[in-house]
Amino acid sequence: MTGKTHIIGGITASLAFAQTSNYDAILLVGAGVVGALIPDICHSGSKIGKKLPLLSKIISAIFGHRTFTHSLLFLFLVGILLNSFVANESIIKGILVGMASHYVLDMATKNGIKLLYPLKVTVRFPITTRTGGAVEDVVFAALSLLTVYFGYGVFVEYF
Repeated sequence: MTGKTHIIGGITASLAFAQTSNYDAILLVGAGVVGALIPDICHSGSKIGKKLPLLSKIISAIFGHRTFTHSLLFLFLVGILLNSFVANESIIKGILVGMASHYVLDMATKNGIKLLYPLKVTVRFPITTRTGGAVEDVVFAALSLLTVYFGYGVFVEYF
């Protein structure tokens, strides 16, 4: 999936999570966007890879694309680091939810991800699509509609 789809996926997932939790929705969504971009640090052409090119090239050289940074191991390690250094639970949960949304979206692509890294098993859904194709546009539109739905549910109290 492309960066814009990962961003809307992070927003949608964070808003859905906000409806079932008592975390600060604004912080949760902002952190969800960041979390949705983090796994692609292994790709120098990604939104985060362009912002941190040296780190991106190092991670890519060591692990390749859609391996370690797209795994449950990485999610677990990021969770430990966040719990050690970030005091705000809404930010921690938002980043982790955003990362999880990234994994789900990339499992819907033909290349899939190495979710169980270091095992070399590729995980993907039975029905997949090509990154950047017409189906991704439909996914983006559906996520946009869900964002409005979940956003209304979360923020209706402010109106």
